[in-house]
Amino acid sequence: MIMKRFALVSMTCVLGFVILPETVSSATLLLENSPGGVVSLKNVTTKADGGVTGEVVNNSQQTVRDVVLEIRYSWRWKNEFHPGADDPGSAVYYTINQAIPPGQSARFDYKPSSPLPVRQDGYFDTGASVAGFEQIYR
Repeated sequence: MIMKRFALVSMTCVLGFVILPETVSSATLLLENSPGGVVSLKNVTTKADGGVTGEVVNNSQQTVRDVVLEIRYSWRWKNEFHPGADDPGSAVYYTINQAIPPGQSARFDYKPSSPLPVRQDGYFDTGASVAGFEQIYR
């Protein structure tokens, strides 16, 4: 009888620890639904040599820095039904090492280390987008 009572008290204590867990809060950083709501690009122009210029705009209420741009060189074949074997398309990541205050913008001017190849079997479709950034909360 004493053994059953001891087992029942022990089990109640163990269940008490299992049933009453400690509440834990996570530290999740919530950003707006799209990066464009925080950082966007405007006045983007491309050059024949692969250079890209434009402005990075901070649309948030906090300072942003180290904005990373993805610059894409998509190759478009003249004959998409019979593409060649050598696709020169590529992507480059370019970091703007500058702090941009809320509501302000910063110009960028990317020049590739070597110009894009000139070919007769297609052309480059060049584009840029925001790939990442840091927000500074005070």
